[in-house]
Amino acid sequence: QVQLTESGGGLVQAGGSLRLSCAASGGVFINYAMAWFRQAPGKERELVAAISWSGGRTSYANSVKGRFTISRDNAKATVYLQMNKLKPEDTAVYLCAADMNSDPEPPLKHDYDYWGQGTQVTVYS
Repeated sequence: QVQLTESGGGLVQAGGSLRLSCAASGGVFINYAMAWFRQAPGKERELVAAISWSGGRTSYANSVKGRFTISRDNAKATVYLQMNKLKPEDTAVYLCAADMNSDPEPPLKHDYDYWGQGTQVTVYS
């Protein structure tokens, strides 16, 4: 059983930056592809960014390409989401997820195996 704990959310002005972290425990971190999702009120959950088990491949939603960067530190069992040039429409609860997957490409799906509780990101104009 993998436990995921997010941190780093908060309130930020449009144009600003935040860095989210997700610490994993209870499993072998390199066995898992990792991803960040977000969910805003009244909207469907959106896959924001995903990273393969090795960190060698990443994928991004079109809405965040060029602004967000996903990375992982396998020694620290932690995945990060660096968010720059934030916009009010980025406001959402951001959730970290893990999927047992050894493919070179990260899975682009919604039914990941394990989920964190989420951290709120609010961007004001």
